[in-house]
Amino acid sequence: MKSRPKEDDPLGVGVDEALVSALFAAADAGLYAVDDEGTVIACNPGAERLLGYAPGTLIGVNAQRTLHPSNEESAAVPVQRPILQDVAPGKRISGERAVLQRADGTPLAVWWTAAPLPAPPGRGRGVVVVFQDATAQREREGRRAERYALSETMREQAEYDLSETTWLGELTLAMTTTLDADEALHRLVRQLVPRLADTAVVTLADGLTHRLAAAAHHTPDVLPSGPRDEPAPEHAAHHAAVTRILDGAGTQHLTDLTPAAGGESDLLTRVEADKALVLALRLHARTFGALTLARTSASPPFNEADRALADEVARRISLGLDNARLHAAQADIAAALQRALLTDLPDVAGIELAAHYEPAQHTAEVGGDWYDAFLLDDGDLALVIGDVTGHDMQAASRMSELRNMLRALAVDRPHELPGQILRRLDTAQARLTLADSATAIFTRLHRTTSGAWQASWSVAGHPPPLLITADADAHYLTGAHSMLLGLRPTTERPTTHTPLPHGATLLLYTDGLVESRTRSLDDGMTRLRQHATTHRHLPLRELCATLARDLGDPRDDITLIAARTPTRPHNS
Repeated sequence: MKSRPKEDDPLGVGVDEALVSALFAAADAGLYAVDDEGTVIACNPGAERLLGYAPGTLIGVNAQRTLHPSNEESAAVPVQRPILQDVAPGKRISGERAVLQRADGTPLAVWWTAAPLPAPPGRGRGVVVVFQDATAQREREGRRAERYALSETMREQAEYDLSETTWLGELTLAMTTTLDADEALHRLVRQLVPRLADTAVVTLADGLTHRLAAAAHHTPDVLPSGPRDEPAPEHAAHHAAVTRILDGAGTQHLTDLTPAAGGESDLLTRVEADKALVLALRLHARTFGALTLARTSASPPFNEADRALADEVARRISLGLDNARLHAAQADIAAALQRALLTDLPDVAGIELAAHYEPAQHTAEVGGDWYDAFLLDDGDLALVIGDVTGHDMQAASRMSELRNMLRALAVDRPHELPGQILRRLDTAQARLTLADSATAIFTRLHRTTSGAWQASWSVAGHPPPLLITADADAHYLTGAHSMLLGLRPTTERPTTHTPLPHGATLLLYTDGLVESRTRSLDDGMTRLRQHATTHRHLPLRELCATLARDLGDPRDDITLIAARTPTRPHNS
C-alpha cells in the first residue's frame, strides 16, 4: 500500500503499516482511501493495476473529479454520484453497476463497496473504497443474455414450426376423412382463412373449362356457402391465370385486380382482393385445377415464407385429389367386377324375384358377397345367398368358384335336399381349397300342382331367412341351421321345409344389412323384421333397395335376394 510518511499520517489510525501493506498488496481487488475532500490518500497495487496508474501516481488524485467524472467531462463514462455523498456516517454501502475512469480515459465497469474511515482530530471523515473489475462478469451476463435471447428465438421458432405442422396436419385430415372431393375442399378452404389468405378459392378442371369447387372468406356470408348458390362471375385476370395453369404453367402472381368497367361484380372484386397467388394443383403431370389465395390491400403482400407454405398446401391438396380420383376409379372397377360376378335372375312364372347388391362405400375392393337364382331340371327354383370371408380380389375369386361349384352340385343331383347339397359343397371346398371359410343359405322353392309354393332350406352359418306374410306376420326361419362352411366338411347338414303363404315374401340377405359397429346383430335383425313388415306392400325390387338404404351399414357390402308368391294360386 502506497501511503504518505507516518509522521504525516492524516488519519492517525496508528496501525502496523507493514502488515496492512502486505495485506493490501496481496488483495486481488482494488482498494483506495480518500479524505473528506475526495483526494486519494492511500491505495493498493491492485487499484493501480486496474485503473492503469503507475506505482505511487494515484496518491493525491482527486477521486471525485478524476475517477468519477460527469458526462460533460467524459462522454464515455456514465454519470456516477461521488461516493462520499453516498456514504452515510458509520454505514457501509455497495454498488453493482458503477464505472470508474482509468488513467487513459477508458471506462472500467466495477463492483464496489465503500465504508467510512474514522476522522482524525481536526479533519473530516474519509472513505475507503474496495472495487473489482466487473467487465468479465458483464461479458458473461451479456453472453448469457444472448444465449437466452437465442433460446427464446429458437423456442418461438419451434412453437411456430409445431403450430404450422399441426395446421398442415389438420389440412391433410380435412382432405382424407372423406372421399367426396368437393366436401373435402369445402372443409379445407375454411381452414386456409385467415391463416394464409383473406380469401381462398379452389378451381377444378372440368373438361375443357373449369369450375369453382370451393371458396371461403374470413368474413361469413360474403361468398356463396354451397354449390346450390349462384356462383359469382369470374375476374378476367383470374380466369386467364387459371387457364394458363391448366395449360401447364406454374404459380401466377396477380397484382392488378381492377374490375372491368361496367362489368358484373366478380368474386375477387366482391372480397376486395388486391393481390393473389394462383397455384397449380398438379401431381404426376396431371393438373387437377388451381388454388387461389387472395389478400386485401390492408393485408401484407405474400413473402417467401408465405409462398413456401402455399406450395406445401397446394401439394397436399393435389395428393388428396389424386387419392380421391384413384379411389373413385378403383371403386368403379370393383363394383363393375362384383356385379359381373353376380348372375341375372331367371324369369319364373308364378313367382316374383328381385335382388339388390350395394358395394361398401368406404372401400375400393370387391367382396365375397353373392346371390344366385337358377332353375333345376325338375322345375324347382334354387335361391342362394352367401358370403366368403375377406374383402379383396381373392375373396371375390373364391366366391365365384364357390358359387359355380354350388350350381354344378345342385344341377347334378336336383333330387337332393338343400342340406345334402351344402354338405357336398363343404367337402369339395375342403378338397379344392375354394375358400377358407364361408356362410351360405341354399333354398329350394317348389310349386305344387295347386299353384302354392313350398320352401326347403339349409343354413351354413348365415343369418336366417326372413318370411313376411301379406297379413304383416314377419318371422325368421330359424330351423336347419348349422356351422359355416370350411370347419368340418363331413358334418351332416339339416334341411327344413315350410309352405309359403299367398302374397308372402321370402328374404335372404348378408350380414351387412343387419350388423354394424354401432349395433348388435340382435338389434339389427329386430329392425329388419320391423322395417320389412312396414314396407311389405312395396314392389319387391323397391323393397330390397329401401331395406338396403335404410338399414345397411355403408362400410360393408349389402346383398339381398327375395322371392314373392302371388296373392292367389297361379296355375301353369
